[in-house]
Amino acid sequence: MNEITGRLARLPGLVLRFGRVAAVVCGYAVLIGGSALGARLRRGRDGRGLRDGDRWVRMLTRLGPSYIKIGQLLSTRRDLLPAEVTTPLARLTDAASPPSRRRIERAVRRAYRDRPWPFREFGWQPVACGSIATVHEAVTWDGRRVAVKVRRPGIERVMRQDFALAASAMTLLGVLPRLRRMPFKLMHAQVGGAILRQLDFAAEAASLAALRANLAGFDNVRIPEPLPELCTAETVVMEYVTDLTRFEPGELDADTRRAVVRAVLAAIYEMLFVDGLVHCDLHPGNLYFDHRADLVMLDAGFVIRLPDPVRRSFADFFINMALGDGWMCAQVVIESAAHVADDCDLEGFRAGLGELVAETSGAKSGEFDLARFAGRLFDLQRRFGLFPAPEFAFPLLSLLVIEGMIKVFDSDVDFQAEAVPILRRRNTPRAAESTVER
Repeated sequence: MNEITGRLARLPGLVLRFGRVAAVVCGYAVLIGGSALGARLRRGRDGRGLRDGDRWVRMLTRLGPSYIKIGQLLSTRRDLLPAEVTTPLARLTDAASPPSRRRIERAVRRAYRDRPWPFREFGWQPVACGSIATVHEAVTWDGRRVAVKVRRPGIERVMRQDFALAASAMTLLGVLPRLRRMPFKLMHAQVGGAILRQLDFAAEAASLAALRANLAGFDNVRIPEPLPELCTAETVVMEYVTDLTRFEPGELDADTRRAVVRAVLAAIYEMLFVDGLVHCDLHPGNLYFDHRADLVMLDAGFVIRLPDPVRRSFADFFINMALGDGWMCAQVVIESAAHVADDCDLEGFRAGLGELVAETSGAKSGEFDLARFAGRLFDLQRRFGLFPAPEFAFPLLSLLVIEGMIKVFDSDVDFQAEAVPILRRRNTPRAAESTVER
């Protein structure tokens, strides 16, 4: 009864949120659609494409953090999208408009209302603004220079409303005949729940500490140390890292670019295939160089702990893809599927995935497109009646976010070959241990 009452109490807010989202989308659809008329003649002469990119930024910003995350992901895909789209969207990574100083101060004071004020100095003007939080420089009473991540006031209510609206959309999609067998509710619970967990600052502080421990052996990767005694439910306090520069090729020579790419991939593969604690949000607002040109990973809000069976299955799939063994890739997908339809065509799936793996095995960065590969893989699963565990979305998302940036640094890197040493060091390929006859 209490649950029903609670849902009814939240209904007016959901209706208002839906109305706002619909109004913003429809309004900008008219603007963007109208400006697209005749764009082929005008583009390149009057900057129309760039202005359209700016409209996308304004629309996503007005829609809120859940939608800004989509824009951040798209901004990394400079290999797939034109510069007039990705350049404006890149501003979404760290240049959101901050709340007023009054609201920030009220939020910070409220976060420390039950304990002594820990800061000798506090910079109320943010040094960085994200969709979920602002970041401030501060000095503790004992002289430590720290960064304080402060959750935006009112952000939890908006994100939970968007979560509920997405759940309704998933339910409607599940009614469509072609999509009826897709486990949309489970997918929404897993992926949407992970996005909501970005509001859990205690979990983020713990993730920072865990990532530091897991990647301690990487001399060229740096993660700020959290200060748990200063963190609250609304703030994450960590060491302040100075002299950061954006993760861009800039004037780096070819050898340095190659070294950077391999360092990033090694760290990501260690997370994916060994530790199972995966940073899914390494866009340019969370990945930097320090003054020594070492990599600095910030903001552990979107960090996912993969269940060990999922981690092993993903590692099995990846190493067999690198080895060009499409049959074994198919076997891994079949055995790890969340649901297999009664009329599933396993042989058809094996044949289709075998062809896909043969096409992509050994491809260089400039030739391999993870987004298209994943799309074709999911299409094969849908057509032949296999539905993957929703947790598989997270390692793919982590790679998708970084893939576009990696290609800008080095288009010749072999994503699959770079993973093999880590996979072989910590995982036994399924091809060697499977007893299933082909």
